[in-house]
Amino acid sequence: MSTKSLSRREFVKDTGVLVVGVSLAGPASRAMGQSGALTDHEPDPASLDSWVAVAEDESVTVFSSKVEYGQGIQTSLAQIVAEELDVSFAQIKMDLGDTAKSVDQFVTAGSRTISAAGPQLRQVAAAARQELLKLASARLETPVSQLTVNAGVVSSVTDPTRKISYGKLLGGKRFDVRIKVSGTGMQMVLAPDVRAKDPKDYKIVGASVPRVDLPGKFTGKFTFCQDVRLPGMLHGRMVRPQAVLSQPTEVDESSIKHIAGVVKVVRQESLVGVVAETEWAAIQAAAALKVTWSTPSTKMPANQDELYAYLKNTKKIDYGNMPMFGGIPDRGDVAAGFSRAAKTYEATYHWPFQGHCMLAPSCSVADVQGDQVTVWSGTQGPYDTRGMVAKTLGIPETNVHFIYRAESGSYGRLEVDDCAVDAALLSRAVGKPVRVQWMRDEENHWEAKGPAQLTTIRAGIDASGKLIAWDFLDRSLPWTENSPNPWLGSTQIGLKPIFPGLGGFAAEGGGDVYELDNRKIRSDAVPWIFAEPIPLRTQNLRAPFQVGSCFATESFIDEIAADLKVDSVQFRLPYLNKRHSEVLLAAAEKAGWQPRASRKPSAGSGAQGWGIALSDRGGTIVAVVANVEVDKSSGKVSVKELTAAQDCGRIVNPDGVKSQIEGNLIFGLSRTLFEEVDFDAVKVKSLDWASYPVITFADVPKVEIVLLNRPEIDSTGSGEPSICPVPAAVANAVFDAVGVRLRQVPFKPIRVLNAIKAKL
Repeated sequence: MSTKSLSRREFVKDTGVLVVGVSLAGPASRAMGQSGALTDHEPDPASLDSWVAVAEDESVTVFSSKVEYGQGIQTSLAQIVAEELDVSFAQIKMDLGDTAKSVDQFVTAGSRTISAAGPQLRQVAAAARQELLKLASARLETPVSQLTVNAGVVSSVTDPTRKISYGKLLGGKRFDVRIKVSGTGMQMVLAPDVRAKDPKDYKIVGASVPRVDLPGKFTGKFTFCQDVRLPGMLHGRMVRPQAVLSQPTEVDESSIKHIAGVVKVVRQESLVGVVAETEWAAIQAAAALKVTWSTPSTKMPANQDELYAYLKNTKKIDYGNMPMFGGIPDRGDVAAGFSRAAKTYEATYHWPFQGHCMLAPSCSVADVQGDQVTVWSGTQGPYDTRGMVAKTLGIPETNVHFIYRAESGSYGRLEVDDCAVDAALLSRAVGKPVRVQWMRDEENHWEAKGPAQLTTIRAGIDASGKLIAWDFLDRSLPWTENSPNPWLGSTQIGLKPIFPGLGGFAAEGGGDVYELDNRKIRSDAVPWIFAEPIPLRTQNLRAPFQVGSCFATESFIDEIAADLKVDSVQFRLPYLNKRHSEVLLAAAEKAGWQPRASRKPSAGSGAQGWGIALSDRGGTIVAVVANVEVDKSSGKVSVKELTAAQDCGRIVNPDGVKSQIEGNLIFGLSRTLFEEVDFDAVKVKSLDWASYPVITFADVPKVEIVLLNRPEIDSTGSGEPSICPVPAAVANAVFDAVGVRLRQVPFKPIRVLNAIKAKL
């Protein structure tokens, strides 16, 4: 397939409209990938036409580099634009994740789409509305102050018969208007001089609009990346070693000569792959290809105990309170606080490596024609993946056209889109489009994991029971596969793997939610510059670091409260501000929390317990109450009910927020009870759903949710925060049920049973 290189302006000049629509819903289109034109320059953020287009059919298309992978942002962003433009929600079309059309707004991650991209698109829409009113004023010969808009129709306040629609004003034409811009990516501020609506006047924002991406997913008509097909497309598979960091020393191509349809064996540096005419031939060839692998000198800890010993004893960077690494400023004099303490407490908590668990393994399609490249994949960062592909191939970034096609999951996994580079390398080797589909064992083995953490907390209480000293120290591994920014270098599997990450961020959730007089919160990471790191790829996993930190903090707070024989809710309140207190009390009230100044043991083998935990991630406050039953004979923990209260500022779509909370609670429960990467000194061992179990429908509890809407406060995001309190809430409920403290995740039955036996 060949494509002509032309600019975005040239691409739309003769069409009379700024948007090119390709339906991917029908049977025929499901078998084809959209082939977009490459651009010779970037979409200009200062051009209003880079953001929004009005068509003759009255539809409004919005261009954004943010992507929809199940979190509902396609719907919520459309609500924001529809609200500001005064058009119906049905008129909005979102065109997401295409680098030929959209400005780089940073990766879709960190619960920052609604909080960062939302204001950007709100201001863009306000600027577009302002320009449309100017056009209407000229056409209707009426001052702007005397015009009103309803469903995209501008009319005179004094004479409603004098009216004209947006489509009649601009459909098929460009705005040709410049807007003020400062900053880039997530920090980009657009049209700050244009006044947007007062939130008290919102009608669409705040309503539970049905998600636009779901009908196609429910009916099977949705086009995932796995469904993309191109004319002449071939199929590729990568060949990986068992041992991490092994290098190929010999590749015997004759070992697959008997397999029909094999096109080429590709080897570049330490990367090995095969390309074939059919997917089945590629699968067979990858399995049969004989490759001799070196024995790596670098080894991992042989088991979990060695892992935590490594974290404790290896030299680290103390990130202190450096804000760029999520540091929390010290407060007061912690040493003086401990010197005055009537009683001190200390505990250490263990958080394991965990996987992202995408239901379908990674998939990408690439078409490399000379120095022009088109890539289809489900990355969270279209521009980052474009940059990574360009860097690997040694071509300018503008020569790579990235087109987003969703995959079945992410949770941070696709912020580093290594499969796209696989596809590009194989496509370049054969000069044809290549689709690369990872296998389940390959995904589980080679995807970058959420890193392990070892957290120790000390606290001091004065004679009155007041918390007067807090010392939090988290030891973790850095992200070796952070967003593929150029300064990090290529971390593509098989292409000179390096360990560039610095880590940090674990300080968030380390007690910063509490207003304590004497507080020290530290996050240390084992960096590649001080010690040879564990050669297990690590990367952000939903609410990175903070889930483990919150588990430690909220468990420890509960331990102190229980020892002092003070109700866990009441113990927290003196150290919380008004908003945090309201969220905590809302969750407790909804769950029917009964004050528990001391544990009330249950009779029989099935012991019931209740626990609560609180978190604040990026300004979104969440409290979770867990009701559990512990089988004292087997150690199995069954969670019967989870109740969550959340304050995320202004709510754009209540149903969407609830869906995000439900997903977080269930995912958090899976990570609490089941998930732990198994490994030995050289490789990952949990390569399937049997060896890496996740939660099933049988273990999903009843869920109750309370939303505290704050229309006067800017939205702070819901993609991640509600996962943070889940592990601690469950751990505290287990203590309430059977009187044992669980300080190592996951709460496998054998660990719980051993803890119960040790207490007897």
